[in-house]
Amino acid sequence: MPQGPILVTGGTGMVGRNLLDLAKLRNVDIVAPSSRELDLRNFDAVRGVLRDLRPACIVHAAGRVGGIQANIREPVAFLVENWDMGKNLLMAARDAGVARVLNLGSSCMYPRNSPNALREEEVLTGQLEPTNEGYALAKCAVARLCDYISRESRECQYKTLIPCNLYGKYDKFDPQHSHLVPAIIHKLHEAKSSGRDAVDVWGDGTARREFLYAGDLADAIFTFIDRFDSLPGVLNIGLGRDYEVNEYYQAAAEVVGYMGRFEHDLSKPVGMSRKLVDTSRASQLGWAAQTSLVEGLRATYDYYLNHLG
Repeated sequence: MPQGPILVTGGTGMVGRNLLDLAKLRNVDIVAPSSRELDLRNFDAVRGVLRDLRPACIVHAAGRVGGIQANIREPVAFLVENWDMGKNLLMAARDAGVARVLNLGSSCMYPRNSPNALREEEVLTGQLEPTNEGYALAKCAVARLCDYISRESRECQYKTLIPCNLYGKYDKFDPQHSHLVPAIIHKLHEAKSSGRDAVDVWGDGTARREFLYAGDLADAIFTFIDRFDSLPGVLNIGLGRDYEVNEYYQAAAEVVGYMGRFEHDLSKPVGMSRKLVDTSRASQLGWAAQTSLVEGLRATYDYYLNHLG
């Protein structure tokens, strides 16, 4: 690990809290202010904190996030807030002389409906998925800004990890804000608890998705901070395989213990038909996810029961 503290933005979010858990196990010096303590939308405040703290590295995990319903409902907020936070942080880091930034992107930065696994060089080579375009545009712009700053200022190496969809401890389970996996867990738990004999699935359930356990992303982040000089400007982090939405429902039903049936609502939006990232470069650099789908679902459901259920 680098000498000096690592500043983590988004320390109260799912990625940030998983990073904090792993940092305790590995004795990593992390500073993770909440959004109340550090408002990334305020450039002067960000620059002041960075000049005082002088972090050895920044992990930018903050952002406005949500599932398909939230993205459709609030595209302005998803675009503007994510761009403002990323732009302010990167420009303040450059001004404060922070040498290393690890920015977290998103697989929604890739063109929609690609039949093949998505390679890093494909960012901004095709149409984005309309249902989360605002969020995707902000993520693309922040990743490009990392690249531009690194080109102009050789002492600043700002790089981007692009994780696939995430789930795990500290996730959001409210259906108004959640992604697919936590939404499924909540829905199945509620159906089991109320004795419902059927659960609705948006679309026909054949759309394919790749979800990585958030604890594995935390491991990847610390791994590549240690190997920062060998890290390319953009790197995918994923599970390495995808599953049908129907398979997520079936696997989660086994973990939750739900015995009912599934009914498909073909009137609902489903987003991309497939979204799988190519993880071959991460594999070549010696990293691979360690948590299986069932293991991750079980750990996530245990967290749900202990904290929310």
